[in-house]
Amino acid sequence: MSRYLAIVPAHNEIGAIAATVAEIHAAAPDFDVLVIDDGSTDATAAAAAPAGARVVSLPFNVGVGAAVQCGYIYARIHGYEVAVQVDGDGQHDPRDIPRLLAALNAEADTHLVTGSRFLERGDGHRSTRARRVGIALFARLVFLLTGQRVTDPTSGFRMTDRVGIELFARDYPSDYPEVEAIVLAHTYALHTREVAVQMRPRLTGQSKISRSLSAYYLVKVLLAVLVSALRSHAQTETSPLSEPAP
Repeated sequence: MSRYLAIVPAHNEIGAIAATVAEIHAAAPDFDVLVIDDGSTDATAAAAAPAGARVVSLPFNVGVGAAVQCGYIYARIHGYEVAVQVDGDGQHDPRDIPRLLAALNAEADTHLVTGSRFLERGDGHRSTRARRVGIALFARLVFLLTGQRVTDPTSGFRMTDRVGIELFARDYPSDYPEVEAIVLAHTYALHTREVAVQMRPRLTGQSKISRSLSAYYLVKVLLAVLVSALRSHAQTETSPLSEPAP
């Protein structure tokens, strides 16, 4: 068994999952691939397994946060030292995985590395103007709560070491977890950094955050992050995983 695991949450990604798994194997052959089939109603699981993935099929759709946490629980139980999250829709380029791993290993105190589409200018997919405004607002909120400057707080393309695996296996945000996870990592004093990557358009399907729901999404994430910050602070006082950040 490898020391490294790629966690791939997927819900109805029949058109992209086999190619995603194959790309991960080609670009990062040292990584085992675990597809979390999040209650798909199509043949996502059936397509992932022949492509070379281990598959955990959830009986119903639990949402991306819970699906990802399932992957971290698997990583903890099986003793993986590094885990990377890769979307099952083809947006994340697996060729960036070795760069994330190099950044994670570059400094001994780095626990979490996030791929950012905004750290450097590039030709990759950078989302709509409205979403970029929302991302800038989330980045400002993260800075106010943690003092940490991030450029892409909604990126789900992240890699963590054993410390992060232990934390996220125990506690991982549910609905829209990317921003909350940054605050959670800061609360437990996990050192983080960003690495420039390029995102790609989805191979198939549509984002669940439609234009009509974008305002609702914005408000919900803002409230969730504030609640998560208060909850995480309270938890560290009673059952700390590691020393909480000051």
